[in-house]
Amino acid sequence: MSTPLLDETRFAAALRAAAPQRVGAVSATVGLTVDVVGLPGSVGDLVTIGEGPTATVAQIVATRPGTVSCMALTGGAAHPAGTPARRALIPPAIPVGPSLLGRIIDGLGRPIDGRGPLGASETVGVDNSAPNPMDRARIAHPLQLGVRVLDTLVTVGQGQRIGLFAGSGVGKSSLLSMIARGTEAEVSVIALIGERGREVREFIEDDLGAAGLARSVVVVATSDEPALMRLRAAMLATRIAEWHRDRSANVLLMMDSLTRVAMAQREIGLSAGEPPATRGYPPSTFSTLARLLERAGTGPSGSITGIYTVLVDGDDHNEPIADAARSILDGHVVLDRALAVTGHFPAIDVLGSVSRLASKVTAPEQRDDATALRAVLAARRSAQDLIDVGAYRTGANARVDAALRAERAIDAFLRQRIDERTTAADAWHALHTVTEQFGAAA
Repeated sequence: MSTPLLDETRFAAALRAAAPQRVGAVSATVGLTVDVVGLPGSVGDLVTIGEGPTATVAQIVATRPGTVSCMALTGGAAHPAGTPARRALIPPAIPVGPSLLGRIIDGLGRPIDGRGPLGASETVGVDNSAPNPMDRARIAHPLQLGVRVLDTLVTVGQGQRIGLFAGSGVGKSSLLSMIARGTEAEVSVIALIGERGREVREFIEDDLGAAGLARSVVVVATSDEPALMRLRAAMLATRIAEWHRDRSANVLLMMDSLTRVAMAQREIGLSAGEPPATRGYPPSTFSTLARLLERAGTGPSGSITGIYTVLVDGDDHNEPIADAARSILDGHVVLDRALAVTGHFPAIDVLGSVSRLASKVTAPEQRDDATALRAVLAARRSAQDLIDVGAYRTGANARVDAALRAERAIDAFLRQRIDERTTAADAWHALHTVTEQFGAAA
Protein backbone atom coordinates (compact mmCIF):
# COMPACT_ATOMS: atom_id res chain seq x y z
CA MET A 1 0.00 0.00 0.00
CA SER A 2 1.42 3.38 -0.98
CA THR A 3 1.96 6.04 1.65
CA PRO A 4 -0.48 8.96 1.26
CA LEU A 5 1.15 12.21 0.25
CA LEU A 6 -0.97 14.20 2.73
CA ASP A 7 -1.69 13.45 6.36
CA GLU A 8 -5.26 14.70 6.57
CA THR A 9 -5.31 14.86 10.39
CA ARG A 10 -2.18 16.99 10.59
CA PHE A 11 -3.35 19.13 7.67
CA ALA A 12 -6.67 19.85 9.41
CA ALA A 13 -4.85 20.72 12.62
CA ALA A 14 -2.55 23.08 10.70
CA LEU A 15 -5.54 24.80 9.11
CA ARG A 16 -7.14 25.32 12.51
CA ALA A 17 -3.91 26.75 13.91
CA ALA A 18 -3.48 29.11 10.95
CA ALA A 19 -7.07 30.36 10.92
CA PRO A 20 -7.69 33.95 12.10
CA GLN A 21 -8.59 34.15 15.77
CA ARG A 22 -11.34 36.27 17.22
CA VAL A 23 -10.19 37.82 20.47
CA GLY A 24 -12.52 38.93 23.23
CA ALA A 25 -11.82 40.66 26.52
CA VAL A 26 -12.63 40.12 30.15
CA SER A 27 -15.37 42.51 31.25
CA ALA A 28 -15.94 41.40 34.85
CA THR A 29 -15.07 38.78 37.41
CA VAL A 30 -17.81 37.76 39.85
CA GLY A 31 -17.02 34.99 42.30
CA LEU A 32 -15.77 32.01 40.32
CA THR A 33 -17.02 33.25 36.93
CA VAL A 34 -15.30 35.46 34.41
CA ASP A 35 -17.46 37.39 31.93
CA VAL A 36 -15.99 37.79 28.44
CA VAL A 37 -17.33 40.10 25.73
CA GLY A 38 -16.63 39.96 22.02
CA LEU A 39 -16.06 36.20 21.89
CA PRO A 40 -19.09 34.22 20.73
CA GLY A 41 -19.38 30.64 21.92
CA SER A 42 -21.61 27.93 23.30
CA VAL A 43 -21.82 26.28 26.70
CA GLY A 44 -19.01 23.74 26.93
CA ASP A 45 -16.56 25.54 24.63
CA LEU A 46 -13.04 26.05 25.94
CA VAL A 47 -11.34 29.45 25.99
CA THR A 48 -7.92 30.72 27.02
CA ILE A 49 -7.86 33.84 29.20
CA GLY A 50 -4.61 35.77 29.32
CA GLU A 51 -1.31 35.00 27.65
CA GLY A 52 1.93 33.26 28.49
CA PRO A 53 2.53 31.22 31.66
CA THR A 54 -0.26 32.99 33.57
CA ALA A 55 -2.95 32.04 31.03
CA THR A 56 -5.97 30.15 32.28
CA VAL A 57 -7.97 27.53 30.38
CA ALA A 58 -11.67 28.06 31.09
CA GLN A 59 -14.97 26.64 29.93
CA ILE A 60 -18.10 28.54 29.00
CA VAL A 61 -20.86 27.75 31.51
CA ALA A 62 -23.47 30.34 30.57
CA THR A 63 -24.25 32.67 27.67
CA ARG A 64 -26.00 36.03 27.62
CA PRO A 65 -26.47 38.57 24.81
CA GLY A 66 -22.97 39.76 23.90
CA THR A 67 -21.36 38.01 26.90
CA VAL A 68 -20.22 34.53 27.83
CA SER A 69 -19.55 33.46 31.42
CA CYS A 70 -16.55 31.19 31.95
CA MET A 71 -15.15 29.15 34.83
CA ALA A 72 -11.52 28.08 35.15
CA LEU A 73 -10.46 24.55 34.30
CA THR A 74 -6.84 25.13 35.24
CA GLY A 75 -5.21 27.33 37.82
CA GLY A 76 -3.82 30.70 36.86
CA ALA A 77 -3.47 34.29 37.94
CA ALA A 78 -6.49 36.53 38.49
CA HIS A 79 -7.30 38.38 35.29
CA PRO A 80 -8.34 42.05 35.40
CA ALA A 81 -10.87 43.62 33.08
CA GLY A 82 -9.53 43.98 29.56
CA THR A 83 -7.47 40.77 29.60
CA PRO A 84 -7.66 39.14 26.14
CA ALA A 85 -9.56 35.90 25.72
CA ARG A 86 -9.63 33.57 22.73
CA ARG A 87 -10.77 30.09 21.79
CA ALA A 88 -8.51 27.47 23.35
CA LEU A 89 -6.32 25.38 21.08
CA ILE A 90 -6.81 22.41 23.42
CA PRO A 91 -9.24 20.04 21.67
CA PRO A 92 -12.39 19.19 23.69
CA ALA A 93 -11.83 15.51 22.89
CA ILE A 94 -10.12 13.03 25.21
CA PRO A 95 -7.78 10.11 24.44
CA VAL A 96 -9.12 6.55 24.72
CA GLY A 97 -7.85 3.08 23.99
CA PRO A 98 -5.99 0.14 25.51
CA SER A 99 -2.84 2.25 25.91
CA LEU A 100 -4.50 4.04 28.84
CA LEU A 101 -4.41 0.90 31.00
CA GLY A 102 -1.96 1.38 33.83
CA ARG A 103 -1.92 5.16 33.36
CA ILE A 104 -2.93 8.05 35.63
CA ILE A 105 -4.48 11.10 33.97
CA ASP A 106 -6.12 14.37 34.99
CA GLY A 107 -9.52 15.78 34.10
CA LEU A 108 -8.29 16.97 30.69
CA GLY A 109 -6.95 13.54 29.77
CA ARG A 110 -3.30 14.55 30.28
CA PRO A 111 -0.90 12.04 31.88
CA ILE A 112 0.31 12.98 35.36
CA ASP A 113 2.30 9.83 36.16
CA GLY A 114 5.55 10.98 34.54
CA ARG A 115 5.57 8.12 32.04
CA GLY A 116 5.37 10.19 28.88
CA PRO A 117 2.61 10.52 26.28
CA LEU A 118 -0.38 8.20 26.37
CA GLY A 119 -0.01 7.00 22.81
CA ALA A 120 -3.77 6.77 22.35
CA SER A 121 -4.85 6.08 18.78
CA GLU A 122 -8.34 7.54 19.13
CA THR A 123 -10.04 10.53 20.72
CA VAL A 124 -13.70 11.02 21.62
CA GLY A 125 -15.84 13.77 23.07
CA VAL A 126 -16.39 13.88 26.82
CA ASP A 127 -20.17 14.12 26.64
CA ASN A 128 -22.26 11.13 25.67
CA SER A 129 -25.84 9.99 26.04
CA ALA A 130 -27.07 6.99 27.97
CA PRO A 131 -27.94 3.86 25.95
CA ASN A 132 -31.49 3.48 24.72
CA PRO A 133 -33.40 1.67 27.49
CA MET A 134 -34.70 -0.91 25.02
CA ASP A 135 -31.17 -1.62 23.76
CA ARG A 136 -29.79 -2.42 27.19
CA ALA A 137 -29.10 -6.09 27.84
CA ARG A 138 -30.77 -7.64 30.91
CA ILE A 139 -28.55 -8.03 33.97
CA ALA A 140 -28.30 -11.77 34.54
CA HIS A 141 -24.76 -12.56 35.70
CA PRO A 142 -23.02 -11.71 38.99
CA LEU A 143 -19.75 -9.83 39.08
CA GLN A 144 -17.13 -11.06 41.52
CA LEU A 145 -15.79 -8.22 43.67
CA GLY A 146 -13.45 -10.21 45.91
CA VAL A 147 -15.20 -9.17 49.15
CA ARG A 148 -17.13 -11.98 50.88
CA VAL A 149 -19.92 -9.82 52.25
CA LEU A 150 -20.58 -8.10 48.93
CA ASP A 151 -20.36 -11.25 46.80
CA THR A 152 -22.89 -13.11 48.94
CA LEU A 153 -25.13 -10.79 50.97
CA VAL A 154 -25.18 -7.79 48.60
CA THR A 155 -24.51 -9.55 45.30
CA VAL A 156 -23.77 -7.19 42.42
CA GLY A 157 -24.59 -8.04 38.80
CA GLN A 158 -22.60 -7.14 35.72
CA GLY A 159 -23.92 -3.72 34.70
CA GLN A 160 -25.43 -2.84 38.07
CA ARG A 161 -24.86 0.54 39.74
CA ILE A 162 -24.41 0.55 43.48
CA GLY A 163 -23.45 3.16 46.07
CA LEU A 164 -21.18 2.94 49.12
CA PHE A 165 -22.79 5.25 51.69
CA ALA A 166 -20.80 6.40 54.72
CA GLY A 167 -19.48 9.35 56.65
CA SER A 168 -15.86 10.38 56.47
CA GLY A 169 -13.15 8.02 57.72
CA VAL A 170 -15.23 4.83 57.72
CA GLY A 171 -13.27 2.92 55.08
CA LYS A 172 -14.85 3.68 51.71
CA SER A 173 -11.54 4.15 49.86
CA SER A 174 -10.02 1.04 51.44
CA LEU A 175 -13.04 -1.01 50.38
CA LEU A 176 -12.71 0.33 46.84
CA SER A 177 -9.07 -0.76 46.77
CA MET A 178 -10.09 -4.30 47.80
CA ILE A 179 -12.64 -4.39 45.00
CA ALA A 180 -10.13 -3.08 42.44
CA ARG A 181 -7.72 -5.91 43.27
CA GLY A 182 -10.30 -8.66 43.68
CA THR A 183 -12.76 -8.03 40.87
CA GLU A 184 -12.96 -10.26 37.80
CA ALA A 185 -13.90 -7.31 35.56
CA GLU A 186 -11.69 -7.03 32.50
CA VAL A 187 -11.05 -3.29 32.89
CA SER A 188 -11.28 -0.99 35.91
CA VAL A 189 -11.69 2.77 35.62
CA ILE A 190 -11.10 4.58 38.91
CA ALA A 191 -12.07 8.23 39.34
CA LEU A 192 -10.66 10.00 42.40
CA ILE A 193 -12.74 13.18 42.57
CA GLY A 194 -12.03 15.83 45.19
CA GLU A 195 -9.57 13.65 47.11
CA ARG A 196 -6.71 15.01 49.18
CA GLY A 197 -3.55 15.23 47.11
CA ARG A 198 -1.66 13.28 49.78
CA GLU A 199 -4.02 10.32 49.51
CA VAL A 200 -3.80 9.84 45.74
CA ARG A 201 -0.31 8.35 45.68
CA GLU A 202 -1.00 6.32 48.82
CA PHE A 203 -4.12 4.84 47.23
CA ILE A 204 -2.35 3.97 43.99
CA GLU A 205 0.84 2.51 45.51
CA ASP A 206 -0.42 0.96 48.77
CA ASP A 207 -4.09 0.15 48.22
CA LEU A 208 -4.34 -0.44 44.48
CA GLY A 209 -0.85 -1.87 43.96
CA ALA A 210 0.97 -2.68 40.74
CA ALA A 211 -1.33 -5.59 39.85
CA GLY A 212 -4.49 -3.52 40.26
CA LEU A 213 -3.06 -0.55 38.37
CA ALA A 214 -1.99 -2.72 35.42
CA ARG A 215 -5.63 -3.26 34.36
CA SER A 216 -6.93 0.11 35.51
CA VAL A 217 -7.20 3.66 34.27
CA VAL A 218 -7.01 6.20 37.11
CA VAL A 219 -8.50 9.68 36.65
CA VAL A 220 -7.54 12.22 39.31
CA ALA A 221 -8.94 15.64 40.21
CA THR A 222 -7.88 16.69 43.70
CA SER A 223 -9.86 18.92 46.04
CA ASP A 224 -7.82 22.04 45.23
CA GLU A 225 -8.65 21.92 41.52
CA PRO A 226 -11.45 24.07 40.06
CA ALA A 227 -14.99 22.75 40.22
CA LEU A 228 -15.14 22.34 36.45
CA MET A 229 -12.06 20.13 36.47
CA ARG A 230 -13.58 17.90 39.15
CA LEU A 231 -16.83 17.57 37.21
CA ARG A 232 -14.98 17.00 33.94
CA ALA A 233 -12.87 14.24 35.54
CA ALA A 234 -16.06 12.36 36.47
CA MET A 235 -17.41 12.71 32.94
CA LEU A 236 -14.05 11.70 31.44
CA ALA A 237 -13.83 8.53 33.56
CA THR A 238 -17.36 7.57 32.53
CA ARG A 239 -16.53 8.20 28.86
CA ILE A 240 -13.44 5.97 29.04
CA ALA A 241 -15.56 3.21 30.59
CA GLU A 242 -18.15 3.65 27.83
CA TRP A 243 -15.48 3.25 25.15
CA HIS A 244 -14.48 -0.13 26.57
CA ARG A 245 -18.12 -1.19 27.03
CA ASP A 246 -18.84 -0.38 23.39
CA ARG A 247 -16.17 -2.96 22.54
CA SER A 248 -18.01 -5.66 24.51
CA ALA A 249 -15.83 -5.44 27.64
CA ASN A 250 -17.16 -5.84 31.16
CA VAL A 251 -15.92 -2.69 32.89
CA LEU A 252 -15.85 -1.77 36.57
CA LEU A 253 -16.21 1.99 37.10
CA MET A 254 -15.40 3.19 40.63
CA MET A 255 -15.92 6.82 41.58
CA ASP A 256 -14.80 8.33 44.86
CA SER A 257 -16.80 10.33 45.50
CA LEU A 258 -20.15 11.10 43.91
CA THR A 259 -20.84 13.67 46.61
CA ARG A 260 -17.87 15.79 45.56
CA VAL A 261 -19.10 15.64 41.97
CA ALA A 262 -22.40 17.06 43.20
CA MET A 263 -20.59 19.73 45.20
CA ALA A 264 -18.63 20.73 42.08
CA GLN A 265 -21.85 21.07 40.11
CA ARG A 266 -23.30 23.15 42.94
CA GLU A 267 -20.38 25.59 42.66
CA ILE A 268 -20.83 25.77 38.89
CA GLY A 269 -24.58 26.23 39.01
CA LEU A 270 -24.58 28.90 41.70
CA SER A 271 -21.77 30.81 39.98
CA ALA A 272 -23.69 30.70 36.69
CA GLY A 273 -26.70 32.30 38.37
CA GLU A 274 -28.93 29.32 39.20
CA PRO A 275 -31.13 29.76 42.27
CA PRO A 276 -30.30 27.56 45.28
CA ALA A 277 -32.93 24.92 46.00
CA THR A 278 -32.64 21.95 48.38
CA ARG A 279 -30.04 22.78 51.05
CA GLY A 280 -28.29 25.15 48.70
CA TYR A 281 -28.05 22.73 45.76
CA PRO A 282 -29.36 24.21 42.47
CA PRO A 283 -31.66 22.07 40.31
CA SER A 284 -28.86 21.28 37.83
CA THR A 285 -27.07 19.25 40.50
CA PHE A 286 -29.71 16.55 40.56
CA SER A 287 -30.14 16.43 36.78
CA THR A 288 -26.36 16.13 36.41
CA LEU A 289 -26.30 13.18 38.81
CA ALA A 290 -29.05 11.43 36.87
CA ARG A 291 -27.30 11.94 33.52
CA LEU A 292 -23.97 10.75 34.90
CA LEU A 293 -25.31 7.64 36.62
CA GLU A 294 -27.57 6.60 33.75
CA ARG A 295 -24.58 6.45 31.40
CA ALA A 296 -23.31 3.43 33.33
CA GLY A 297 -24.97 0.03 33.15
CA THR A 298 -25.37 -2.45 30.34
CA GLY A 299 -25.36 -1.70 26.63
CA PRO A 300 -26.25 -3.85 23.63
CA SER A 301 -22.97 -5.66 24.37
CA GLY A 302 -20.62 -5.18 27.28
CA SER A 303 -21.38 -3.57 30.60
CA ILE A 304 -20.28 -0.90 33.07
CA THR A 305 -20.71 -1.91 36.69
CA GLY A 306 -20.68 1.34 38.63
CA ILE A 307 -19.60 1.62 42.26
CA TYR A 308 -19.97 5.16 43.61
CA THR A 309 -19.05 6.32 47.08
CA VAL A 310 -21.46 8.76 48.70
CA LEU A 311 -20.13 10.87 51.56
CA VAL A 312 -23.18 11.39 53.77
CA ASP A 313 -23.20 14.73 55.56
CA GLY A 314 -22.92 14.22 59.32
CA ASP A 315 -23.79 10.52 58.90
CA ASP A 316 -27.26 11.65 57.78
CA HIS A 317 -28.27 9.07 55.16
CA ASN A 318 -31.32 11.14 54.19
CA GLU A 319 -29.45 14.30 53.16
CA PRO A 320 -30.27 15.48 49.59
CA ILE A 321 -27.36 13.95 47.64
CA ALA A 322 -27.55 10.60 49.43
CA ASP A 323 -31.31 10.48 48.93
CA ALA A 324 -31.06 11.39 45.23
CA ALA A 325 -28.28 8.88 44.58
CA ARG A 326 -30.15 6.09 46.38
CA SER A 327 -33.22 6.71 44.23
CA ILE A 328 -31.20 6.36 40.99
CA LEU A 329 -28.81 3.54 41.88
CA ASP A 330 -29.61 -0.17 41.80
CA GLY A 331 -28.60 -0.78 45.39
CA HIS A 332 -26.69 0.65 48.31
CA VAL A 333 -24.06 -0.54 50.76
CA VAL A 334 -24.05 1.20 54.14
CA LEU A 335 -20.80 1.47 56.08
CA ASP A 336 -21.33 1.77 59.82
CA ARG A 337 -19.09 4.00 61.94
CA ALA A 338 -19.87 1.92 65.04
CA LEU A 339 -18.36 -1.13 63.34
CA ALA A 340 -15.40 0.84 62.00
CA VAL A 341 -14.31 2.14 65.42
CA THR A 342 -14.16 -1.43 66.76
CA GLY A 343 -11.74 -2.45 64.00
CA HIS A 344 -14.36 -4.41 62.07
CA PHE A 345 -13.37 -4.26 58.40
CA PRO A 346 -15.08 -3.96 56.04
CA ALA A 347 -17.52 -2.01 58.22
CA ILE A 348 -20.57 -3.05 56.20
CA ASP A 349 -23.98 -2.89 57.87
CA VAL A 350 -25.44 -6.02 56.27
CA LEU A 351 -29.01 -5.33 57.36
CA GLY A 352 -28.89 -1.77 56.04
CA SER A 353 -27.44 -2.77 52.66
CA VAL A 354 -29.54 -3.85 49.69
CA SER A 355 -28.86 -5.02 46.15
CA ARG A 356 -31.97 -4.66 44.04
CA LEU A 357 -30.71 -7.22 41.55
CA ALA A 358 -29.40 -9.91 43.90
CA SER A 359 -32.39 -12.15 43.19
CA LYS A 360 -31.67 -11.91 39.44
CA VAL A 361 -28.05 -13.05 39.61
CA THR A 362 -28.05 -15.72 42.35
CA ALA A 363 -29.25 -19.33 42.54
CA PRO A 364 -32.13 -20.32 44.88
CA GLU A 365 -29.85 -22.17 47.30
CA GLN A 366 -27.53 -19.14 47.45
CA ARG A 367 -30.47 -16.87 48.25
CA ASP A 368 -31.58 -19.27 50.97
CA ASP A 369 -28.18 -19.07 52.68
CA ALA A 370 -28.08 -15.26 52.40
CA THR A 371 -31.63 -14.95 53.75
CA ALA A 372 -30.85 -17.29 56.64
CA LEU A 373 -27.85 -15.23 57.77
CA ARG A 374 -29.78 -11.99 57.43
CA ALA A 375 -32.64 -13.39 59.52
CA VAL A 376 -30.26 -14.52 62.27
CA LEU A 377 -28.47 -11.15 62.29
CA ALA A 378 -31.80 -9.30 62.47
CA ALA A 379 -32.96 -11.46 65.38
CA ARG A 380 -29.73 -10.84 67.25
CA ARG A 381 -29.97 -7.07 66.68
CA SER A 382 -33.53 -6.99 68.07
CA ALA A 383 -32.38 -8.81 71.21
CA GLN A 384 -29.05 -6.98 71.61
CA ASP A 385 -30.18 -4.87 74.57
CA LEU A 386 -31.26 -7.97 76.48
CA ILE A 387 -28.00 -9.72 75.63
CA ASP A 388 -25.93 -6.73 76.78
CA VAL A 389 -27.53 -6.64 80.24
CA GLY A 390 -27.56 -10.42 80.62
CA ALA A 391 -31.36 -10.65 80.60
CA TYR A 392 -31.65 -12.93 77.57
CA ARG A 393 -32.39 -16.57 78.34
CA THR A 394 -31.40 -19.36 75.98
CA GLY A 395 -34.40 -20.90 74.27
CA ALA A 396 -36.45 -17.73 74.08
CA ASN A 397 -35.76 -17.30 70.35
CA ALA A 398 -34.26 -20.00 68.13
CA ARG A 399 -32.64 -17.50 65.76
CA VAL A 400 -31.03 -15.54 68.57
CA ASP A 401 -29.75 -18.83 69.97
CA ALA A 402 -28.29 -19.65 66.55
CA ALA A 403 -26.62 -16.22 66.36
CA LEU A 404 -25.00 -16.70 69.76
CA ARG A 405 -23.99 -20.27 69.00
CA ALA A 406 -22.33 -19.33 65.69
CA GLU A 407 -21.10 -15.90 66.80
CA ARG A 408 -17.43 -16.52 66.06
CA ALA A 409 -18.11 -18.12 62.69
CA ILE A 410 -20.39 -15.23 61.66
CA ASP A 411 -17.86 -12.62 62.77
CA ALA A 412 -15.05 -14.40 60.90
CA PHE A 413 -17.18 -14.50 57.76
CA LEU A 414 -18.11 -10.82 57.91
CA ARG A 415 -14.54 -9.65 58.53
CA GLN A 416 -11.88 -9.64 55.84
CA ARG A 417 -8.35 -8.26 55.80
CA ILE A 418 -7.71 -5.54 53.27
CA ASP A 419 -5.03 -7.67 51.59
CA GLU A 420 -7.16 -10.84 51.58
CA ARG A 421 -8.69 -11.85 48.28
CA THR A 422 -11.42 -14.44 47.95
CA THR A 423 -13.32 -15.82 44.99
CA ALA A 424 -17.09 -15.73 44.80
CA ALA A 425 -17.21 -19.56 44.91
CA ASP A 426 -15.17 -19.61 48.12
CA ALA A 427 -17.37 -16.88 49.62
CA TRP A 428 -20.58 -18.83 48.94
CA HIS A 429 -19.00 -22.00 50.36
CA ALA A 430 -17.97 -20.12 53.51
CA LEU A 431 -21.48 -18.70 53.89
CA HIS A 432 -23.05 -22.15 53.55
CA THR A 433 -20.65 -23.50 56.20
CA VAL A 434 -21.85 -20.76 58.58
CA THR A 435 -25.57 -21.29 57.94
CA GLU A 436 -25.24 -25.04 58.49
CA GLN A 437 -24.56 -24.23 62.14
CA PHE A 438 -27.98 -22.59 62.51
CA GLY A 439 -29.87 -25.87 62.27
CA ALA A 440 -33.65 -25.61 62.36
CA ALA A 441 -33.43 -21.87 63.19
CA ALA A 442 -32.50 -21.10 59.56
